[in-house]
Amino acid sequence: MDQTPGPATPPPGGLDAPIRAGIPEHGRVPKYYAVKGRLEELLDELGEGGVLPTERDLAARFEVARETLRQALRDLLIQGRVRRRGRSTVVAGPKLEQPLSLASYTEGVRRQGRIPGRTLIGLERFAADPALAGQLGLAVGEQVWHLERVLLADGERVGLESTYLAVARVPALEREFDPGSSFYAFLREKAGVEFGAADERIETVLASPREALLIGTPPALPMLLLHRLTRDAAGVPLERVRSLYRGDRFSFTTRLEAD
Repeated sequence: MDQTPGPATPPPGGLDAPIRAGIPEHGRVPKYYAVKGRLEELLDELGEGGVLPTERDLAARFEVARETLRQALRDLLIQGRVRRRGRSTVVAGPKLEQPLSLASYTEGVRRQGRIPGRTLIGLERFAADPALAGQLGLAVGEQVWHLERVLLADGERVGLESTYLAVARVPALEREFDPGSSFYAFLREKAGVEFGAADERIETVLASPREALLIGTPPALPMLLLHRLTRDAAGVPLERVRSLYRGDRFSFTTRLEAD
């Protein structure tokens, strides 16, 4: 008899849910995964901001060991379905959808009705090393700004952004720029920069201990790392940006069209 699985059909949870609710063809489901499914039903009942019962109460309700329950909760935490608030676990809201476009973080967050913000970590200037000079089209040793800020959404820390650009582009940056505002708006309105295009690469990483502390996340939480090299309208390199986003709070969207 042919044992080849039949065609996949949309799962009960919708097109965003795993096919066949994540259950393997052989039908054997790890205990933690079954508990996770029951927890997801509970999250839907509680709604955003709802507080989950204690681990002891949940383990008793589902008749499983505390470690099995914790594994299910860890999965939900990484997925962004729940978050920690003090000693409690609460139902998280939907992830922020950031468009992959030549737009600022501020613009992307505002489109979703959230309040963007940034906390300045540091603004300094230093001599460009060969690698950075090559990326920005500068001479080795030419002065470069490094702007580092924590990204906020509705007051919650959600990422960390490092921007590098030539001091010659914006020599008065330290005096004229409000670090809590949109950097792209500043470049357009105050520095007269016209944006052209950007190359962007995305990968998954774990935050370093310093990054985890600044963003306020456990070091084991997966992060989305974006590298961007932006050029102005004349095709001249403008900035290099390294943006680290919480994997449990962000997703990225783009529109694809045929060539």
